Amino acid sequence: MNQHRSDLHALAAAYALDALDPAERDEFAAHLAHCEECRRDVAEFEATAARLAGAVAQDPPPALKQRTMAAVDGVRRLPPQVPATREAHRVTRVLRRKAVPLALAASVAAAVSFAGLAAWQHQESQDAQQQARQVEQQLDAVSTVLAAPDARTVHGRATNGALTTVVSSDRQNQAVFTATGLPTPDEGKTYQLWLDQNGTMQPAGFIHADGTVPLDGAIAEATAVGLTQEPAGGSPQPTTTPLLLLALPA
Repeated sequence: MNQHRSDLHALAAAYALDALDPAERDEFAAHLAHCEECRRDVAEFEATAARLAGAVAQDPPPALKQRTMAAVDGVRRLPPQVPATREAHRVTRVLRRKAVPLALAASVAAAVSFAGLAAWQHQESQDAQQQARQVEQQLDAVSTVLAAPDARTVHGRATNGALTTVVSSDRQNQAVFTATGLPTPDEGKTYQLWLDQNGTMQPAGFIHADGTVPLDGAIAEATAVGLTQEPAGGSPQPTTTPLLLLALPA
């Protein structure tokens, strides 16, 4: 980056994310020793990064365990291994001759069952890959904003008690929103985010529970971020009193 010394303050976010090269990191660490403002900014960025990382972690869907346990019940269990006796070998030969027709029928049934299980596993894999791609894209968006040299952080508390953080970057023209302690929305409702642009509230995405989401839309002209509870599916304009209207840094 080769920042001039007057620009060192802008490296707080990159330092907190360990995104500086060794020379820049050493220079900023020396600056940090006698700059209280930067120490405070670094502490806030580190805390925010920890909350964001924790917020994007996803637990497996509850139904996944139920489907897995149900599939396990259909898996054939192997009998215990015991030393074979002469009589056991004779009985085994007889059973094998008589069991051929039954085994063929069972094989067909097993093939159908395993085909169904394979299809289920394939769908589960596809779903997991899609979720992984979405999380990766979300993390990329969050990291891009946090690592921006001009990243700025503001904190607020919604009227429902949730702790919120907005990290924005004018250079990237992006911002991310995180919430902690967000109550479950009312039945048939969801939390919708807004950007206040010249007095007009523009839809900026949704947040369904504690977590982190990139805000939709450019923030260049935005002065604040809003949060409301709207009907499931969202609204083109807020229909309820804002739970939060957090001013962005000028």
